[in-house]
Amino acid sequence: MDTIWQPDLLDTAGPKYKAVMQAIRDKIASQSLMSGDKLPPVRDLAWKLGITPGTVARAYTLLTDDGTLVAEVGRGTFVATPDSKAPLWADIPLEVDSTTHNSEAETWQVNLFSPHLPEVGQATLIRTLLAEVAADPPSGMMHYPTRAGARPAREAAVKWLENAPLGSITEGDIQLAHGGQNAILLILQALLRGRRPAVLVEELAYPGFRRAAELLRADVVPVAMDDEGVIPEALEAAIRAHDAQIFCTSPEVHNPTLAFTPEHRRAALIEVVRRHDVQILEDDCYRLGAAQAASYRMLAPERSWYISSISKSVTPALRLGIAVAPRGQAATLRRTAEYSFFGLATPMTDLAARLLVHPELRGMMDRAKNEISAYVRCAVNVLGGYDLKWSKDVPFLWLRLPEGWRAGAFVQAAEAQGVRIRAAEEYACRDARAPHAVRFAVNAGVSLQSFEAAILRLRNLLDNPPESIGV
Repeated sequence: MDTIWQPDLLDTAGPKYKAVMQAIRDKIASQSLMSGDKLPPVRDLAWKLGITPGTVARAYTLLTDDGTLVAEVGRGTFVATPDSKAPLWADIPLEVDSTTHNSEAETWQVNLFSPHLPEVGQATLIRTLLAEVAADPPSGMMHYPTRAGARPAREAAVKWLENAPLGSITEGDIQLAHGGQNAILLILQALLRGRRPAVLVEELAYPGFRRAAELLRADVVPVAMDDEGVIPEALEAAIRAHDAQIFCTSPEVHNPTLAFTPEHRRAALIEVVRRHDVQILEDDCYRLGAAQAASYRMLAPERSWYISSISKSVTPALRLGIAVAPRGQAATLRRTAEYSFFGLATPMTDLAARLLVHPELRGMMDRAKNEISAYVRCAVNVLGGYDLKWSKDVPFLWLRLPEGWRAGAFVQAAEAQGVRIRAAEEYACRDARAPHAVRFAVNAGVSLQSFEAAILRLRNLLDNPPESIGV
């Protein structure tokens, strides 16, 4: 095979990676390369041709995407056989919007920043309910929002949360918000006191905690974690060292690592916050399946604030969030919302009152969850040979990069291949160290084939690192 790869093959005008691609295609056409033949490793071929490994890796990736080659984890890159050929992704229009909620959309560019739900009937249901509200709005169209007017929506929210292990709650405990992020901000506004209060977060945490705290001029203090979540001793040390008033956490589905905090660890953390009179904010927006443990709202109802939203289970377009106050503190949360924006728009609360209890909605959510599980399985099948954390009921995955990789460089390389993902640094505080890992979400707004092709490009990068990253 050494005689096939000669530097003079690249003595042509145009990009070198295209010349490599054409040389491989020519050798396959002339049967100098046969189905199943293994190609040289990226670095070996780059050295023989006098070009960078990144150039060869790009050629291999594009030929893998169009079905000419096949990459196998731990084995290398091969000429595709008739059974292994993939669809010709090069023939797919690049201008298709990958954020569309059309599960049939084919696209090369795939955005895996945030989860995108499949459309399984919820859009039609929402349009129908909006038409009903517009035709006969229960709250009218000429009045300010009122607490009494939004009561049916809060009652519907109680019904919506019936499968969450929250203990006893009533509509009076609930405040509706403009999405989960707005619910976080409302809770911090209701609680924080003093000139420089401190908000405690997991050392890798949902960036929205940090952004809401910074808007309120609070210090954000990261707390060390292990595989079960925040370490109780580290939490106590952070509380003693700062004017800590609230601890923000995602114990069911930790964002971004998918870690789960078991009930015995939650109990230990509750002992710490009770000793120092610190509040707890629990973010439960990412869980699609059943909860694995009792919530903090059930275990410590006197100090635990709970938030959820419909963004990851129905649609993010409506911006409907739900905040549940601790016992005896609902009035504080209500005043904060009323002083901030009076309340949600009355057409939105009228819609929520119908949508959250609609008899067809749970079935739609189950179908969407099943589709998301199919995308997760696809990603696991492709990347299962790497250090990957996943759950069939969670719409994102966490990938620890092999030794030698750097998250920022990997993210840039992925974007050059049409795949947008997030580096671990986005979940760490400014001065904290982040692991060499990335988070990528399920985008069920593109076809499963387009999603799989994007994940294959990520695997090809892992298998054949460009020179700028190196191992």
